[in-house]
Amino acid sequence: MSATLTPRNAADCDSPGSSIFDLPTTVDHHSHLQSNTHIASEGPGDVSSSLNVSRTCDDLTGNVPSCLVISGGTGCNAICSAFGTSRASYVLPVSDDGGSSSEIIRVIGGPSIGDIRSRLIRLIPSSSPASPLACIRNLLAYRLPANCSDKEARDEWRDIVEGRSRLWDGIPVDRKEMIRGFLVHFESEVLKRAHKNFSFINGSIGNYFLSAAQEFFRSLPSAIFLFSSITNSQATILPAIVTNHTVTIAAELEDGSRLVGQCEISHPVRREPVISVSSEADQHGTLEYYDDPDEDTLSPVDDIHNVGKRRNVFFEASSKEKDGAYEKLRAGISRLFYINTYGTEIHPSPNPEFIQHLGQKEVLVYSCGSLWTSIVPCLALRGVADTIARSKSLRAKILLLNSQNDRETDGYSAVDYVNTIVRTLNATHTRPYPGLSNRSRSGVSEVVTTYPASAFVTHLVYLKGCQVSVDVQRLAGLGVRCVEVEGEADQDVSAGAPPKFDAHSVREAITSILSQESNEGF
Repeated sequence: MSATLTPRNAADCDSPGSSIFDLPTTVDHHSHLQSNTHIASEGPGDVSSSLNVSRTCDDLTGNVPSCLVISGGTGCNAICSAFGTSRASYVLPVSDDGGSSSEIIRVIGGPSIGDIRSRLIRLIPSSSPASPLACIRNLLAYRLPANCSDKEARDEWRDIVEGRSRLWDGIPVDRKEMIRGFLVHFESEVLKRAHKNFSFINGSIGNYFLSAAQEFFRSLPSAIFLFSSITNSQATILPAIVTNHTVTIAAELEDGSRLVGQCEISHPVRREPVISVSSEADQHGTLEYYDDPDEDTLSPVDDIHNVGKRRNVFFEASSKEKDGAYEKLRAGISRLFYINTYGTEIHPSPNPEFIQHLGQKEVLVYSCGSLWTSIVPCLALRGVADTIARSKSLRAKILLLNSQNDRETDGYSAVDYVNTIVRTLNATHTRPYPGLSNRSRSGVSEVVTTYPASAFVTHLVYLKGCQVSVDVQRLAGLGVRCVEVEGEADQDVSAGAPPKFDAHSVREAITSILSQESNEGF
């Protein structure tokens, strides 16, 4: 017998005895798929198939396969409903150094939580606009103004942290004081580092709350649990790496040069240079880092002598490719890796729950979005390749192909996307197997296992009208089947805009793929 959630009236919002777990929700049927949509029939031998997707809506929660989705913070947000709620798990990187996260990392440190906060906000259940849950969503999704002075941004922040802002209207007292308590804790951490002149311009309240919870518990998973609890989010959010330190990625280009940090790789912005890295400090140059005596991080931060200089990064996702234009890299990316404070390459271990879920879910989805800075950081970790290739539960490993290329993938075809994933996973570090004759310099045997493309990607889903070249026959030769789908039904493509995935197309593609696998005797 299931419990029924009863909406609270306005008077109840001031009740000091309410629970953080009793927020009322109402299902927004317009955000879900119709379960009786028509799927175009395809024979067992088909390599490419086109799905005829109906556009009526219904609840998505029934008959949903369990999915593990690897994505960035924004690329997957629009299609989350395709994966249901309680059976979906999302793996996100913690290496984004742009936006509001950049200022938190500069002053306080810790892993980047911007992508995680974005997904947590997206997964808050629908509710009536006046409900406590909607009010909490509005607060945690609120961003301080970007076009204002430091003083104006700080004054608005003070109104929020002191409980005077209208953003608190409709939030019950107990939840208000709990959330405000963590915002006060964030304020105290900023005041401890007052010499760094923290800027609240363009700051995300959700980021401040999540950062404070992570710092308080010294555990990012605990902070995610708290955020999910107060917002009734039922999906599982897994950071790719569990750490209390700042995580930095770097890209090695085909000409031998390197770019450090997600912003420099994906969407460079104008700011003061923080770090300059060369491959070998003693042969090709020097490493210039700023040291912070208060933080033990894996990323460069401000020099104690330059603490008055601002390094906030103002970036919006929409600015990434304005009118399809972007600043090209001087050479293609050959690989992505993690570095520590001293510029040395490191090999972090993945979140154990990430590995565990790979052995439990039915479908692995590499989401659309930034390939090198969102997907690859989750794959370039020890043990991920073996787990994906040898998982007995995964029935399909699906890549959702971007409809157009960006700075990271300029000139890529669909084959290049697949090869990037395969090379990254096959390049992960070998496991030592003692007792074998082939010994390494350390005296321990090492066996290198190279997996075929089909061990990591079984299906590629692409949009009709996709601007990325899809060679169906060549992909079939790699063991990757292609599925073509229609994009958003209401999208205006007359102006030449690339098509976009919607939850309908993704759900129907997954359903069709699993149906075909069952027919072939999985």
